[in-house]
Amino acid sequence: MRKLRNVLYVTNPKSYLSRDGESIVVSVENQELARVPIRNLEGVVCFGYMGASPGMMALCTENDVGMCFVSPYGKFMARIGGNVSGNVLLRKRQYAVSDDEEASKKIAAYCILGKLMNCRTVLQRFSRDYPDMVSREFEQNFKRLSEGILQIRAGTCGSLNELRGFEGILSKYYFHSFNDLILSTEPEFSFENRSRRPPLDRVNALLSFSYTLIAADCASALESVGLDPQVGFLHRVRPGRPSLALDLMEEFRPYLGDRFVLSLINNRVVKADDFAVKENGAVLLTDDARKTVLQAWQKRKKEEVMHGYLEEKMPVGLLPYAQAMLLARFLRGDIDGYPPFVVR
Repeated sequence: MRKLRNVLYVTNPKSYLSRDGESIVVSVENQELARVPIRNLEGVVCFGYMGASPGMMALCTENDVGMCFVSPYGKFMARIGGNVSGNVLLRKRQYAVSDDEEASKKIAAYCILGKLMNCRTVLQRFSRDYPDMVSREFEQNFKRLSEGILQIRAGTCGSLNELRGFEGILSKYYFHSFNDLILSTEPEFSFENRSRRPPLDRVNALLSFSYTLIAADCASALESVGLDPQVGFLHRVRPGRPSLALDLMEEFRPYLGDRFVLSLINNRVVKADDFAVKENGAVLLTDDARKTVLQAWQKRKKEEVMHGYLEEKMPVGLLPYAQAMLLARFLRGDIDGYPPFVVR
């Protein structure tokens, strides 16, 4: 199994990345701030607009280190990749399956099942730990979510679009109960519904930011096993969108994203004044808070979890790679179905 290495998160929007030998140099206004050997990294995520030198980008591609550019507040802008790796026959198979709606629906159902089962586990753990705080509405949403999982398993959704629509309905049931999971008494952390582009409250700002981090890790994992992150099954092909990375991250949203956000809020790692509210209503993390969240994210990725299908303990940060590997095995025909990661 692959070993977990670090991801370099460059949070200063004025940073410029260059190469010196086998190291990445981070500078601001021609002053060196950091120097990181490439051998210690598996990815670079740059929150800013200053960019990087061609030599530095070549260093990343030569060492299979994924590089992603996002806006200072987490919106995906671009990804740098090197020579296409992996078996060309695997990618040909991926493209053929993506063009086949029925075959795509099969994989999409696995991705959605993984996501919804992990959503249910998040709610289930809350009801177990805080039984006195479980409302009747919470119980109803949990029941609807459980019934929906059974329906998807039974294959009652006719088309791929119907499956997507049904998943959207079940996700709303889950998020209708999300505010119950927030133990903070600060009114600023009240959550009503999911909003994005831009996030309109503090909880949504954290959710969007964490999902951006997960998507970047999923894209790197897919490339490392020879799959094309742009060509998906649940999310259809759209220029500039990493559709397969979005497919893969669905099962990680509740476990890696939502639980991480809840821990940040409930453990008071972030506070109400760690956010800036823009004139258009967008709510964004401040620079210092973004660094705090990234430090907590790196720590979280080093924690270990048992992978049910592989029956192996691994760092949380390797889960996207493990699932990308299993997806590649399924497309090759080595296993009968794609087993999504479901937390126990």
